[in-house]
Amino acid sequence: MKKYLAEAIGTMVLVLMGCGAAVSLGCNNGDPETVVGTAIAFGLAVVAMAYTIGGISGCHINPAITLGVFLSGRMNGKDAGMYILFQVIGAIVGSAILYALTTSAGLEGTGANDLQANGAGTIPALGGLLAEIFFTCVFVLVVLGATAKTNGATNNFAGLAIGLSLILVHLCCIRYTGTSVNPARSIGPALFQGGTALTNLWIFIVGPLVGGAIAALIWKAVDTEEK
Repeated sequence: MKKYLAEAIGTMVLVLMGCGAAVSLGCNNGDPETVVGTAIAFGLAVVAMAYTIGGISGCHINPAITLGVFLSGRMNGKDAGMYILFQVIGAIVGSAILYALTTSAGLEGTGANDLQANGAGTIPALGGLLAEIFFTCVFVLVVLGATAKTNGATNNFAGLAIGLSLILVHLCCIRYTGTSVNPARSIGPALFQGGTALTNLWIFIVGPLVGGAIAALIWKAVDTEEK
């Protein structure tokens, strides 16, 4: 149970800090500095939690990562299911806190993911879905590689590598979907923001999970660790 609670706490902090920064900065594709600030906030949140709860649960705080770890044979199905459940619970709690803060301060939004404007309307659903699949695949592949036993001493720096890679993913993907690569991170904020964020939520559930599964397949193909 401590592992599951750690995942809930870690995901709560990720959503509160990452999405909170997006709201506070008014993240907008037209303002590069707000994009950079939001990307850094999500990356730092992951680094902070990696060195806080990494020794307890491994600090997945992301159902796509948990799926990738499960499919690569590093955890059993029961733990994977409970991790995902508590990650979603943590994301909802973090979103509730953020919603209380923003509404009391007269601000709008909870940093929910949605298809972004592209000059002629919005990014098509297919474009958003592909972005989430590809960028999640890269992110989860980094996680699987950075935490692999074959990396030896570099495991000590896995949290930093993962956090930095999340910054990179955000810088590339915010233009398309606001960057989810994490179904829990999308579910929580969408429940409180509603509208098209809730209508398009399926993209931010299906895309990251497919991307995580592909990453697991790729990793199994290149992993040199003896089973």
